[in-house]
Amino acid sequence: MIADKKVAFYTLGCKLNFSETSTIARNFVSEGFKRVDFEQEADVYVINTCSVTDNADKRFKTIVKNALKKNEDAFLIAVGCYAQLKPEELAAVDGVDLVLGATEKFNVTSYINDLTKNNVGEVHSCEISDADFYVGSYSIGDRTRAFLKVQDGCDYKCTYCTIPLARGISRSDTLQNVLDNAKEISSKGIKEIVLTGVNIGDYGKGEFGNKKHEHTFLELVKELDKVDGIHRLRISSIEPNLLKDETIDFVSKSTSFVPHFHIPLQSGSDELLKKMKRRYLKQTYTNRVSKIKEVMPNACIGVDVIVGFPGETDELFLETYNYLNELDISYLHVFTYSERPNTEAVTMKGVIPKKTRAKRSKMLRGLSAKKRRSFYETQLGNNLTVLFESENKEGYIHGFTENYVKVKTPWNPSLVNTLHPIKLTEIDEDGIVRFNFLNSYTNA
Repeated sequence: MIADKKVAFYTLGCKLNFSETSTIARNFVSEGFKRVDFEQEADVYVINTCSVTDNADKRFKTIVKNALKKNEDAFLIAVGCYAQLKPEELAAVDGVDLVLGATEKFNVTSYINDLTKNNVGEVHSCEISDADFYVGSYSIGDRTRAFLKVQDGCDYKCTYCTIPLARGISRSDTLQNVLDNAKEISSKGIKEIVLTGVNIGDYGKGEFGNKKHEHTFLELVKELDKVDGIHRLRISSIEPNLLKDETIDFVSKSTSFVPHFHIPLQSGSDELLKKMKRRYLKQTYTNRVSKIKEVMPNACIGVDVIVGFPGETDELFLETYNYLNELDISYLHVFTYSERPNTEAVTMKGVIPKKTRAKRSKMLRGLSAKKRRSFYETQLGNNLTVLFESENKEGYIHGFTENYVKVKTPWNPSLVNTLHPIKLTEIDEDGIVRFNFLNSYTNA
């Protein structure tokens, strides 16, 4: 039945989802399936869903339709956060055959008896309280860099967020398993590893199935720094209250951890931070940025921010805008608030009209472009190292420096997944940086 069967994957959402998709894909391959690109005809299509934003929910139906256009008899499987939160809703979408929840998704092949399409989508979804064990994941072969999952779930109660409902309690991989996975990744010739999870600063909690911390995030960072063969280690999103000065100091002296931090802010208003039930106020965030820039002046700092949260008056939005405008950061990820069922924020007064949310989002995206260009300008003339990506984009190959400056040069396949010392020279009309090679390499 499985011989010569083809499987394709589509991932919505975060780096954590990409790491888990890659792990699920390896399980399929080990069972005899051949993995193909999602744009190709396949016998099975697996869609790893996200439910952080309303847009991610809506995209699911479009992806299903696109898969069925390639093969109307294909067996369609939905996994991921949306599949855990609203399994029956996904199962009702025309063409969907199987929906698996938070724990079931890692055993997806065991739920496939044959590939005959179902009249109604079959659901296997646990109570989220049962999602209390850890499954390690990492991505290999999907991108130039690898996403290494070190933690899952969240114990925070942010009033806008469904992630604890979709992924369960905070729990961590064992330190030894993280190190083993990192060694496995580096042995494949991958130059960069990005640490990912739901709340990675909480690493160590639930490491051996209990609630206490066996190790800290700083201990994890220190041990990973010792692994041979890893050229770059990058920390993905980490809560400001969990990013300690000791970690920042260690990264500043590390030869493998890069000077790039992505730190969620969500609002520059203390009043709104309290309504969101965030575990810090604005001053903590200011202190983190100041500390990073003190020890790593060229560090890149990305910021998550939500616009249109209930009660965000014009004055409170401008407080956020002005705070971010004055802060020494490099770019923004802007999220327009969307109502999520079963969250506390849904019942709050002061709902912001959709048009106002869109206007504020546009303002912050404009500020982000300004911040990114300003950061890039400070890097011109600097000698940095670029890791090249694998795509040919309109005749150019792109790459990122250690501090996340995006650069480009004419396409040359020999550059893919290679590191080169460069000197940044100018910003082009697309806001991407051009450079000169500093070694003997020439793009002939």
